[in-house]
Amino acid sequence: QVQLVESGGGLVQAGGSLRLSCAASRSIFSINSMGWYRQAPGKQRELVARIFSGGSTNYADSVKGRFTISRDNAKDTVYLQMNNLKPEDTAVYYCNADLPPLHTNYWGQGTQVTVSS
Repeated sequence: QVQLVESGGGLVQAGGSLRLSCAASRSIFSINSMGWYRQAPGKQRELVARIFSGGSTNYADSVKGRFTISRDNAKDTVYLQMNNLKPEDTAVYYCNADLPPLHTNYWGQGTQVTVSS
């Protein structure tokens, strides 16, 4: 099991930046992958970015070139650096962990990101 705690959300103007953090309650070294998802009002939760244990990453097309996911195994923390934010990035952002051996998924409580135009 793992508990995930997100932080770093807030209100920012379009074009601004935010960095989200996801602190895990255990070592993330052996976790299959960790990711950030988001859910806007009236929409389904969608993948934003994911980082795998080997360090590879993938991103939603809508955030490529603007967002960067990274992990600090020493701090058991995953980050999402968000630059050039747009109003359509407004959503609750959730941290996700995919644990071995059965790919069990765990979620944080979410952090609100609001981008004003």
